[in-house]
Amino acid sequence: MARIDESRPFLPVNIAILTVSDTRTPATDTSGDTLAERIQGAGHRVVARALVRDEVEAIAAHLADWIADPGIDVVISTGGTGITGRDVTPEAFERVVEKRIEGFGELFRMLSYQKIGTSTIQSRALGGVARGTYLFALPGSPGACRDAWDDILRFQLDSRHRPCNLVELMPRLQEHMRAAE
Repeated sequence: MARIDESRPFLPVNIAILTVSDTRTPATDTSGDTLAERIQGAGHRVVARALVRDEVEAIAAHLADWIADPGIDVVISTGGTGITGRDVTPEAFERVVEKRIEGFGELFRMLSYQKIGTSTIQSRALGGVARGTYLFALPGSPGACRDAWDDILRFQLDSRHRPCNLVELMPRLQEHMRAAE
C-alpha cells in the first residue's frame, strides 16, 4: 500500500501555476489561489504564477518559457480543459509535451467520477513531461484543483512517497537528451 516514508528526506520542488481564463483576474483567480495554498502548505515553492487567455499560442508560449527555466520543476495549469470552443489548454500542451503521463488524466477522471459522476467525461485533464519539467493541466474549478492536488499530486510530488514518486525520477527525465549529445 502507498505510504509516506518519514525516514526519507522531503525534497521541495519548484512549481509554477498557470491559470487559463478569458474572465478571471488575479483578484478572482480562486483556482490558482487554491493550488498555491496547497503547494506551499505541502512544503513546496510557488516560484512563478501567471494568468493567460484561452489562446493556444499564448498558453504554449508561456509553457515553453517555463519549461526552459531551470528553476521550475513542475508547471500546473488550471482552466481550459473542457470541450467548448474556447477550451484549448490540451492543444497548447500537445505543442510542448514530449511524453504524456497517461495515468494522470485517467486517475483524475476516476477520482472525479466519485464526486461528479459521468460529468467527468467533459474533462481533458492531462499530464506530461517536456525537457525535464513535469506538466499537469487541471480543470478550472477550485474543487478540481483540490482533488488533483490532494488525491494525486501531493503524493507524487513528495519524495518520501512509497513505493515510488515523480520526484525521484527528476534526475532521469532528460536521459534521452544527454544520450544525443
